[in-house]
Amino acid sequence: MSSHDRTQSSRLINEKCTACRADSLPVGNEELNSLLPLIADWEFIEENGIRKLDRIFRFPTFTEAMIFTNKIASLAEEEGHHPRIVTEWGRVRLTWWTHKIHNLHRNDFLMALKSTDVFENL
Repeated sequence: MSSHDRTQSSRLINEKCTACRADSLPVGNEELNSLLPLIADWEFIEENGIRKLDRIFRFPTFTEAMIFTNKIASLAEEEGHHPRIVTEWGRVRLTWWTHKIHNLHRNDFLMALKSTDVFENL
């Protein structure tokens, strides 16, 4: 990650999610291209025409996967922004998108970055 990306990443991780409404604007292509390098371990996917951010986190035990899942649940509640979480033995799959706009919002990138931070600081 470049020093510019690290600076932008540090700034983004300190942001709070903003309340979204059905008329909130999704991330445009220019902003998308500037945000994707900040979450390099995440996959940009599309499901049923909805753009999403997806990542699988791996763990040596089910207990550790559950600890991570619970930390993400707490973070989601704090931020008022909730992912799809699939917890299995040794792995947790997180998928972020903004339900109200059926697309990606800046909040999704913020939460992907915060999720990575939770994982790296377990």
